[in-house]
Amino acid sequence: MSEYAYSSAIETASAIANGDVSSRELLESALDRVNQFDSSINAVVAIDAERAFEAADAADAAISNKEPLGPLHGVPITVKDSFQTEGLITTSGASQLSDFLPASDADPVARYKSAGAIVYGKTNLPIWAGDVQTYNKVYGTTNNPYDVERTPGGSSGGSGAALAAGYTPLELGSDIGGSIRIPSHWSGVCGHKPSYGIVSGLGQIPGMPGTLSEADIAVVGPMARDVDDLELALDLLAGPNDWDQTAYSLNLPPSRHKDISDFRVGVWIDEETAPISDAYRDLLLNAAGILESAGAHVDYEARPDFSFEKSITTFWKLLSAAEAGTWTLSELEEIAEKKEPPEGELGIWHAALRHREWLSWNERRMQQRAKWREFFSTFDVVLLPVTLTEAISHDHSSPFTLRKILVDGVERLYSDQMKWMGLTGVSWLPATVVPVGMINGLPVGVQIAGPFLEDRTSLAVGRFLLKELGGFQKPEGF
Repeated sequence: MSEYAYSSAIETASAIANGDVSSRELLESALDRVNQFDSSINAVVAIDAERAFEAADAADAAISNKEPLGPLHGVPITVKDSFQTEGLITTSGASQLSDFLPASDADPVARYKSAGAIVYGKTNLPIWAGDVQTYNKVYGTTNNPYDVERTPGGSSGGSGAALAAGYTPLELGSDIGGSIRIPSHWSGVCGHKPSYGIVSGLGQIPGMPGTLSEADIAVVGPMARDVDDLELALDLLAGPNDWDQTAYSLNLPPSRHKDISDFRVGVWIDEETAPISDAYRDLLLNAAGILESAGAHVDYEARPDFSFEKSITTFWKLLSAAEAGTWTLSELEEIAEKKEPPEGELGIWHAALRHREWLSWNERRMQQRAKWREFFSTFDVVLLPVTLTEAISHDHSSPFTLRKILVDGVERLYSDQMKWMGLTGVSWLPATVVPVGMINGLPVGVQIAGPFLEDRTSLAVGRFLLKELGGFQKPEGF
């Protein structure tokens, strides 16, 4: 069944429904593939084979009995290990949760399962989903299938690697500072960061098991190798949680345009404090040129009416505040007593904000959201970088804030890689990532941001670019 390893989720579900292949056969093939390749990748870190086979057999019986089928009926998939999965150990990369066995599914896992998907395994991530690389003391390091000396990204790095290696056609990621977008970019796959608030993340860790609140900026979204799969998955995931569905419903509007020639596209790829490599810049300009050649109106000077650095400062403040729940009160009190932030201004420094100060930064965010709304009255999407370069080499040095990367031979702060993520994330915008080419054998992607709640507009542009640029490129040897 290896011929299905790189099929889309939609194609796989159709093949199962039509009787071309059984769910059991596909599950056997997926497990064989993990056994064959994952010793060098370490993407899949927990497997639930026995129960998955029971579910696959039930899915095959349902087809024989001509029962109604969900859109992912019988499709074996993996999901990120930050999502509680009933009966399957869920750690979020933390040693203190190495034996945690959830009694129920996180909301997004439940929605995939309700559509018929069979979750056979969990994929690796950094501790508490808190890095752009993927490693932890529970399961170790995940390597990039295109080059095992490099990271597949983070925090949904195991998700990106599993898709690239052909273990699953669909994944479930989360994103507060690029955790869907960066591994999609560095692993050569597709990802969609939804508009904030449209997908319930209840049951994700962090917070700790039992937490009912959801963090600011953080979203849950799909990862795949195909944009049609992203849109199908978004349709399954999006909607009110159990509390809200009594009165609320969600109806995302269609893409603003059907024809690519009708799209108005901004291109924003140059910033002095977040410079991208020349090779990456060329590929992004090529993607913009393809849109322009297809008749789209492309503007290389278009910007919302605020500075890049103002937006990024707002992001750092609100990101750290959103992550305050992962730190102890004593740690927060200690940092609040210090006079100067650490280099890079990450970690817990801004997690110690007083609430009155947080309110001020939140108002700044709302003002920036208004500027984005004004921008999107003239433009439909904006093309942006994801990080500054192709996938970086593993670097697990501590502290995080003192790590460095090289961009065309020039040293930059490690945290600079998150700036293009913060630009759109802090304002709750949807963003789609699709691959746009290769640099020295490593894939890179473009971030396509669109108006709030108009997720289908960024997905439409991503679908066009994915097709025109050749789509997902399988890593050598897989």
